Amino acid sequence: MKWSLMALVIGFIIDFFVGDPHGFPHPIVLIGKLISALEKGLRRLFPATAGGERAAGAVLWVLTVSLSAAVPALILYLCHLASPWLRLAAESVMCWQILAARCLERESMQVYKALESGDIAASRRAVSMIVGRDTAALDDAAVTRAAVETVAENTSDGVVAPLLFLAVGGAPLGFFYKAVNTMDSMLGYTDPPFTHIGLVPAKADDVVNYLPARLSALLMLAAGFLMGLDAKNGWRIYRRDRHNHASPNSAQTEAMCAGLLGLRLAGDAWYHGVLHRKPFIGDPVREIRHDDIPRTCRLMYLTALLALLLCGGVKLALILL
Repeated sequence: MKWSLMALVIGFIIDFFVGDPHGFPHPIVLIGKLISALEKGLRRLFPATAGGERAAGAVLWVLTVSLSAAVPALILYLCHLASPWLRLAAESVMCWQILAARCLERESMQVYKALESGDIAASRRAVSMIVGRDTAALDDAAVTRAAVETVAENTSDGVVAPLLFLAVGGAPLGFFYKAVNTMDSMLGYTDPPFTHIGLVPAKADDVVNYLPARLSALLMLAAGFLMGLDAKNGWRIYRRDRHNHASPNSAQTEAMCAGLLGLRLAGDAWYHGVLHRKPFIGDPVREIRHDDIPRTCRLMYLTALLALLLCGGVKLALILL
């Protein structure tokens, strides 16, 4: 437990200063390739019916999470046989690769810089790297909103939730979480051809993120209070709008962020040429501005730091007992 806590802190620090260097091998890419390969293979093995595709999705989910957790567990076991310090080094690198705070901040700030330059085409290209919606027709305000929404939502499933899983079960459980999250990102759509094969991955992601999303929102409220944002309005909008999303989890941090900043987020969006009707989140107390992107990034970082302090404090207390 002591080594795992040290690895988490080291990984968090490396992510803060380094992020994900372009061209550096990343295990999440391998998980994505595994998902794609399994999807193609299982579609051939199972009947092309609704029930067959749901069964294929369930098998895909079990195989992916099992391999994603077992491989790092085996690597860490072999490293520990050689030296606990080697295991610490290996697990620290794994924790770094599981966390995504710096990557999220870096990509969203590319959107901010493009917006500040006045290049709407570059802004759309930059935001298309971090959102799933169609971006070709977005105006300045819509691009800004998309970036803020993405940072707010991913504060939970890109930063706080993996940090919680790392704190509980080390790198193997962290990779379990990332596998669940990656499957939802790749397959969890309601539109064909993912309607049936993505059902189990999407529902599993909802279950796994249920508690982390809510804890993330509460930590974001504390972070907003420390930043001098409107915590009272944040709590009001969170209580009112936290379910304004098809997912039971996605609007948790988004609603809190909207309330803290006094913005109206969400609303209708196009995905793969299909219009998805969505309710608004938050009230338009003021118009959104470009600098709301770096402000949301600071909110994300402080929320992550509070999560690390909370997890580290609980784990340290268990070690000392």
